[in-house]
Amino acid sequence: MKKFLIEARGHLMTGIGYMLPMIIGASLVVAIPQLIALAMGIQQLTPELQGFPHFLYEFQQVGWGGIGLVNTVLGGFVAYSIANKPGLAAGLIGGAAATATQAGFLGAVVYAFIGGYLVRWAMSVIHVPEQYQAVMPNVILPLIATVGVALVATLLAGPLSAINLAIIDWLTTMCQSDTNRIIMALVLGGMIGFDMGGPVNKAAWTATNAMMLSGIYIPCVYTNLAICIPPLGYAIAATLRKDRFSEELRGAAAGNWIMSFIGITEGAIPFTLVKPLVLIPINVIGSALGAGVAAAFGTIAEIPPLGGWYGCVTMINPLGYLLGIAIGGLFIAFFSTLLVDFTQDATTDMDEDDIEISFE
Repeated sequence: MKKFLIEARGHLMTGIGYMLPMIIGASLVVAIPQLIALAMGIQQLTPELQGFPHFLYEFQQVGWGGIGLVNTVLGGFVAYSIANKPGLAAGLIGGAAATATQAGFLGAVVYAFIGGYLVRWAMSVIHVPEQYQAVMPNVILPLIATVGVALVATLLAGPLSAINLAIIDWLTTMCQSDTNRIIMALVLGGMIGFDMGGPVNKAAWTATNAMMLSGIYIPCVYTNLAICIPPLGYAIAATLRKDRFSEELRGAAAGNWIMSFIGITEGAIPFTLVKPLVLIPINVIGSALGAGVAAAFGTIAEIPPLGGWYGCVTMINPLGYLLGIAIGGLFIAFFSTLLVDFTQDATTDMDEDDIEISFE
């Protein structure tokens, strides 16, 4: 069972890895024309606009089209990871079905796993004469997988849709209350800081970006903010406490300023590996604290928010966003150097089986 779960996590991360560039690019194509429109005094891009504003509207629709493909691409490449090319069609169809039936991110993952493993099973048990080998990948395998996905999607559309809509309603309610928004920010920020690009981090980032399909932008504010915090924390620490860092880590810390600015949380990995049992909690608390500060200051978004420091321009009350990044980074910088000597070799004080961290 453990082996299967590890394998399944790898397939999911592969699907997310293929999906990330698309959703980032699509989000930019949505946000950039909206920013230009706001600078022109236009609050909302609508099809009734004329001239250049209408061009901005059409341009933005391309981005929305890309965002609408999130479940399709995710499902397709999860299934592709499981069964290679023969599984791709079933995964794509399953992802599209998840969007059409409002089964959402959860539905896309369920349908992709079913389609992918059906293809893998069929390849292992169905054998045809050599002269008909070409029929297997082009007809038989896609037929079996797609029919299986169609049956499951029909049977599970109702329950999965109900779960997805309940999650959307819950997040919408959380976004409307100041107290609940802070709690949500703390949870999302902590998840981002936990494994810095690993499964927990990607789960939070992907889920909040999937919410954009339903027009819920606020959760993305807090995940985008939290991503900037761990690399910033170690960049500050290595600048202020050089004596606590090895020459190699001081060099890595210089690049962390840029990673924090553009929003690449993986920059914190080499530092965290020095003493994970101590530094992971510090990363989690710092990231959660920063996201909570932004929520407390009322930082929200009414358009798809950009990541990195510059993402503040897409938000209401951008000062809270930047302040949250700064406070979270300073927290990590102070407590990491207080409790850990970064001149030692990574994980020298722990056995191999003490902790397992996956940064896929």
